[in-house]
Amino acid sequence: MTNGETSELFQVLDETAIVLQNELEISYLEAVYETSENLFQNEILQKEELPTEKVNKLSLAYQKINLEHFAAEDIRKGLQLAFLKGMKQGIQTNHQMTPDSIGFIIAYLVEKSLAGKKQISLLDPACGTGNLLTTVIGQLRLDGQKEIMATGVEVDELLISLALVSSDLQKLPTSLLHQDGLSNLFVDPVDVVFSDLPIGYYPDDKRASAFELKRHDGHSFAHFLFIEQGLRYTKPGGYLFFLVPDALFSTGDFAELERVIKKHGYVEGIVKLPETLFKSEKARKSILILQKKAELLKPPQEVLLANLSSLSDPKITAPILAQIENWFKLKNQEGN
Repeated sequence: MTNGETSELFQVLDETAIVLQNELEISYLEAVYETSENLFQNEILQKEELPTEKVNKLSLAYQKINLEHFAAEDIRKGLQLAFLKGMKQGIQTNHQMTPDSIGFIIAYLVEKSLAGKKQISLLDPACGTGNLLTTVIGQLRLDGQKEIMATGVEVDELLISLALVSSDLQKLPTSLLHQDGLSNLFVDPVDVVFSDLPIGYYPDDKRASAFELKRHDGHSFAHFLFIEQGLRYTKPGGYLFFLVPDALFSTGDFAELERVIKKHGYVEGIVKLPETLFKSEKARKSILILQKKAELLKPPQEVLLANLSSLSDPKITAPILAQIENWFKLKNQEGN
């Protein structure tokens, strides 16, 4: 990936999105979707709604780039910059994009968990703009030996539209569903479920009543329900990777979550992420690693507990990665 190509694409997206934002009186993020769709369709789809001079301005801007010459990662990065600009104008905390470095770590953990597997099915039941999903897909495809089938689910119409056009422009093998991730999904069980979980209360008490982790006194926790939902849509022996708040493990409600996890699977590990990735220590998150139960599958002899306190200092990172590598090596020797 080159910063020049990423910057070049962002500049075109930004310039054209501003034109569409002003002329169509829509939000910047909506305009990013519109202009990205123009690039994908190789056509100015809004030309009937725009003055001729604005159509010409868009056309000249689009001629500056040829996406056939861009790597998928360059396209993802360019779109990400535009998405981030739009999100700075105001968006819910749960809709913020997951940092790339976390996507790289999850992809690494997926590879280690499914060592040697060439066909991998993925599901993110709360995919937002799809940045985490496409990051993981891109990393898994780097060796050119894996066939990836990925599904993203998102209830917000604008976010799933952004995820769709991002996937289209990157030519990634994804199926994207505009659906509540806690409803009955049109998805077959997958090898891996992962998600940056929406944190907070789930407002639909009727739908929540179908889950073991429903609460009887007020709204249920959305993040608890998503973990249970993930276990439902994982193949026996499959893996789950959830980005969760560190505080989750010290709450009084965690015991009930742990009970449901142990009923359907095993806690494989907890990887604590660097504080520098988050706004504060209080906002710090970890990756919770689960494996769904299967016939003859045994729980791990030892749960992986790793503290990635830095991603930039090799003296800190190297021994932690060695610890993770050794844990997976021992797990594979155990036959799990």
